Amino acid sequence: MSTSRSRPELPLDGILVLDFSQFLAGPVAAMRLADLGARVIKIERPNGGDIGRTLAFAGLETDGDTLSFHIMNRNKESFAADLKNSEGLAQVWKLVEKADVIIQNFRPGVIERLGLGYEEVKKVNPNIIYASATGYGSVGPFRDRPGQDLLAQSISGLPWLNGTAEDPPVPMGLAVADIFTSTHLAHGVTALLLRRERTGVGGLVESSLLEAMLDLQFELISANLFDPNVIVKRGASNSAHAFLPAPYGLYQTQDGYLAIAMTPIPHLGELLGVDLHAYEDPKSWWSDQETIMNALSSRLTLHTTEHWLAILDAADIWCAPVLTLPELVAHEGFKALDMTQETKRTGHDGISEVSVWTTRSPMRIDGRPVKSTKGAPHVGEDTEKIRTEFNL
Repeated sequence: MSTSRSRPELPLDGILVLDFSQFLAGPVAAMRLADLGARVIKIERPNGGDIGRTLAFAGLETDGDTLSFHIMNRNKESFAADLKNSEGLAQVWKLVEKADVIIQNFRPGVIERLGLGYEEVKKVNPNIIYASATGYGSVGPFRDRPGQDLLAQSISGLPWLNGTAEDPPVPMGLAVADIFTSTHLAHGVTALLLRRERTGVGGLVESSLLEAMLDLQFELISANLFDPNVIVKRGASNSAHAFLPAPYGLYQTQDGYLAIAMTPIPHLGELLGVDLHAYEDPKSWWSDQETIMNALSSRLTLHTTEHWLAILDAADIWCAPVLTLPELVAHEGFKALDMTQETKRTGHDGISEVSVWTTRSPMRIDGRPVKSTKGAPHVGEDTEKIRTEFNL
């Protein structure tokens, strides 16, 4: 256990995490633990470090590292070690002996070939919590395929849920498989830490991009398991859910878009000035989805989003404006959540200060947002300090 960078007000203060992972799912899982107070030491190659340092998000970078690396590796230290070198590996093993948690996301079999698989680690540290993320699990025909977000989305069938009946498959415009996997991995780690606190027993938690995507679709998969005749049937051009009836969807207005969720169709028609009394039976909201949504669409284009919101909000209808990213960031609702934080580190020149604005942890602990100003480390930035501290 470690007390370095102690933050006693946070629940994972004193927990030492070794982060062997790269790019997104694993590093973000470790970041989530760091945000909650854990000390995270990132184990990196001496030359180049995490490949995520060079894979630029939107082509953005600063101080020699990509923006994505900066925001995914805040609150961490970096220890440079060549795991194929006996001396470097021996030093890492000493850290393993003292660690509470290990996170890795190599392809199946790679970490075992390096000698740092769970079975070997628990022989020297039986209390370890070992977290492993893969693309598609450690067994099955997908096992050795490249574990990448778009590929996992595609195998899971998720792109068939997006868009409408006339669209081709539409993937999510985010690394949703990686992000959800990171959440499940961090969740599993905290659950095993609690079990260890009660029983003294360590453990292994595993998840994968594909499993995260299947869990995301649990409603739809369950419906098919219940009735194999249930398949994805994307709806009208406004539809926002493959299995929900009208009016659930997005509608163009005179100056933007409006989202409308579950609402009784006749009542909605009255509010908007559309005659929909023929659809009193809720079953018709599904069977006649396209007709209903086309009628709503024709009406909603006649006035602005704010015009319709004033009417629908007053009637407590479940609706919302569809904001662009600039509109969201400028909105008072975004500012009220206090969702941003500024991280800082010393630049490569050893003099300048490099700051990066990013989002904070989405949690509040004891009523306060969880924030930290420590930016992502340079490759091996903390190696000598850690060697001295742990007598490596």
